Amino acid sequence: MTPRELVIQALEHKETPILPYHMEFTAQALENLIRYTGDPHIEEKMGSCLYYWQYWGWPTEVPGKPGVFRDDFGVEWDRNGADKDIGLPLEYQIEDLEDCDYVFPTVDEARLRAQYEKMMREKGDRFCMAGFGFVMFERLWSLMSMENALVSMVACPEELEAFLDRICDYFSHLVDIALEYDFDGIYFGDDWGQQKGLIMGPQHWRRFIRPRMERLYAKVKKAGLYVIQHSCGDCSEILPDLVEMGLDCYQTFQPEIYDISRIKKEYGDRLSFWGGISTQRCLPYATPEEVKKEARRIADILGPGGGYIWAPTHAIAFDVPPENCLALAQVFQEQDPK
Repeated sequence: MTPRELVIQALEHKETPILPYHMEFTAQALENLIRYTGDPHIEEKMGSCLYYWQYWGWPTEVPGKPGVFRDDFGVEWDRNGADKDIGLPLEYQIEDLEDCDYVFPTVDEARLRAQYEKMMREKGDRFCMAGFGFVMFERLWSLMSMENALVSMVACPEELEAFLDRICDYFSHLVDIALEYDFDGIYFGDDWGQQKGLIMGPQHWRRFIRPRMERLYAKVKKAGLYVIQHSCGDCSEILPDLVEMGLDCYQTFQPEIYDISRIKKEYGDRLSFWGGISTQRCLPYATPEEVKKEARRIADILGPGGGYIWAPTHAIAFDVPPENCLALAQVFQEQDPK
């Protein structure tokens, strides 16, 4: 079976000869791995069943501001701290939704289409997705701060709903463009969870986030593609909602947050999972042999019955030793056909 076929079978909850797998790196982690191995092509050699790219505004370094990147939405991200891959906003575009004149950027459609055409040439036999990051809640707080985003849910809910509709309209247009290409699925990235529970709570999520994400999901499902949702943190309160909305695969699936065995038993026939190997506790601190043992343990829990993409819970960060990355890749590549 090709990598694409393995992923599709998993999303259809069917067991496969080997588990589909995926591993990706932050820029710092990849630099460390290349330096350690001396091989600039090491990521490609490690392999993956998935191929995707996320649009979240094409951050470009600001002249005269080293380490500061401005995205299409006008947000300047400071990457001079510990987070050198995304960064933190220096200032916010919106102070008050009740007095807001923010103008959304014009989509650079030619650039987006060029990216998608490149992906069509390079996807090979992998499962290929168009991705959109900072889609709804993250786009909101990146424009107006986390505090103001949450306060607005109580202080000016009507204005907030109208603004979220504008965010949804923006990404709906981008999804329409993506659906013109031969993708297998659409990947949405939008963090809703914290270590325990949702950042905004289930009631506010259902009012402000669900209707807009449901609209995007419906567009993808109508086109016959799979829907994949990334959210860090504890989303257990809304897993039934995500199933109702038509979600096919939830990523990331953190074992330090979820009882993964229980969630698999409860939702495994309706929802697929991507992740399971902790980038928070296991990969940064375990020995290579411990990494292999933990990866196999996770696969034994989540693999039976299909519905699982074997992977770290997040893009591997700079604090993961290269030896552990290589150990994990070895486990993935040495699977014995069942």
